[in-house]
Amino acid sequence: MKSVNKVKVWDRFVRLFHWSLVTSFFVVYFSTTSIGWVHKGFGYVTLALIMARIVWGFIGRGHARFSDFVPSPGKLKRYVVAMLRREEPRYLGHNPAGAVMILFLLCMISGIGITGWMLTLDAFWGNDLVEEAHSLLVNVTLAAVVVHVGGAIYESLHQRENLILSMVTGSKDDVIDMPEVKE
Repeated sequence: MKSVNKVKVWDRFVRLFHWSLVTSFFVVYFSTTSIGWVHKGFGYVTLALIMARIVWGFIGRGHARFSDFVPSPGKLKRYVVAMLRREEPRYLGHNPAGAVMILFLLCMISGIGITGWMLTLDAFWGNDLVEEAHSLLVNVTLAAVVVHVGGAIYESLHQRENLILSMVTGSKDDVIDMPEVKE
């Protein structure tokens, strides 16, 4: 595997968003013993981060744009089939499975925030259905985070590149014998 040079893949906003979301999500998760200002405040921060990322998905550049990484159903199917054969191509940006996971996590965390906010309103205070939905969304999201991290580790090993480091630095190796897939 020959490295040509480093290529900037993730802009500063995407990297800051990613690690801020990770931090705020877990601050909220571990502050549930007393649902006070830390839990609520970081819950609102989390929702604000999601809203900012959605806007950036339309106005940002390159791999930050939804139009760059959201796959069609056919593209996702082809990628999953290739992945099951361990023949999936390398993507400089998000691969189709990673892209779907991002969309799923954005939706789930939004749902957690919305149901959490609903529980602060008189209309839904103590509403068992909303509380159960909130808890279910949290549990499903935690499972998805485990899959997301596992996928990043798998992809890092399989493609021989440190994806977690690239989400810190913003750069990846531009490799000759593993070209980026563009469709």
